[in-house]
Amino acid sequence: MCIKNLIRKTLLVLLIVLGCAFQLQAQELPDREHILRTMVKVNDYFMVKYADYTAPSHTDIARPSNIWTRGVYYEGLMALHQIYPEEKYYRYAFDWAEFHKWGLRNGNTTRNADDYCCGQTYIDLYNMDPNPEKIRNIKLCMDQLIHTPQTNDWSWIDAIQMGMPVLAKLGELTNDTRYFEKMYQMYAFTRNNHGIKGLYNPAEGLWWRDADFLPPYKEPNGKNCYWSRGNGWVYAALVRVLDITPADEIHRQEYIADFVAMSEALKKCQREDGFWNVSLHDPTNFGGKETTGTSLFVYGMAYGINNGLLDRETYLPGLLKAWNALEQDAVHASGFLGWVQGTGKEPKDSQPVTYDKVPNFEDFGTGCFLLGASEMYKLQ
Repeated sequence: MCIKNLIRKTLLVLLIVLGCAFQLQAQELPDREHILRTMVKVNDYFMVKYADYTAPSHTDIARPSNIWTRGVYYEGLMALHQIYPEEKYYRYAFDWAEFHKWGLRNGNTTRNADDYCCGQTYIDLYNMDPNPEKIRNIKLCMDQLIHTPQTNDWSWIDAIQMGMPVLAKLGELTNDTRYFEKMYQMYAFTRNNHGIKGLYNPAEGLWWRDADFLPPYKEPNGKNCYWSRGNGWVYAALVRVLDITPADEIHRQEYIADFVAMSEALKKCQREDGFWNVSLHDPTNFGGKETTGTSLFVYGMAYGINNGLLDRETYLPGLLKAWNALEQDAVHASGFLGWVQGTGKEPKDSQPVTYDKVPNFEDFGTGCFLLGASEMYKLQ
């Protein structure tokens, strides 16, 4: 009887383990076609509503459509085009770039990363159909950076995402390590020196948005202020840089270490419903669902799993919870995205954030979502 009982218990344990394995396998296989349909729906909503890519954005003032908000949208569109190469996506991006004469908002001498964010898409379009005119302006701008000693341009962490991938893309395209080195110098200055000791807090694995939020500044609950989307920008920048820098690039392991540390920190502060709050360490300060930061965290975590940088078993459950939250709670039937915090720099900006509220700019929210969805689509 003892042997029979032992066999029964062993079989029971085996069945439980197999059941868990099958359940995990099922979790690991989101419906790709459904993800793609969702991406197409969200993007179609934007392209129909903003069919005139030449029209400036009107909020408090008119801004040309090659500003950073639109640049982020085109990053997402290029990610969609990569997995679903529709001619209309290419044409929408190409015609936009042609209208702006492949130029930057404030000219080729700008050092403001917001202005050269659009260059990421110009380089992508060049790689599809090389023509020197497509990258002449963005290359002139980046050449100015690598030939001047300043490294303190990126005094706010959003700039890391706007600017860092441009230098990485040019480094890859030209096989010129000076772009990689300048990228690192500027990243490292923001990380370690802005605000005296830098905008990154290695003790907590997160970033202050700019020097205004360094201690003694605190959130209402007494903790450090880490803005969700600001950290999302850095997280996304690391993804985009790691995706194209060579394996032997001398600073690559530092980027990976920061990416992993951020992943660990972000995992700890995810909401139960899958979203992240706008204030990562204070859910009482304008707490609630927010789509842009969540989308960027999905982008990073999915990339980390897809490329072996993050442990699948550890991160997949939270990633799936976040994706399901976005797909089920943020995407309207029309493709409109809810819970998008408009432009700003901290939790209180562009509030309230709601399911139905149209943010002051819709473009960057769509771009963030498409980036996250594109990596979810690639999950094996």
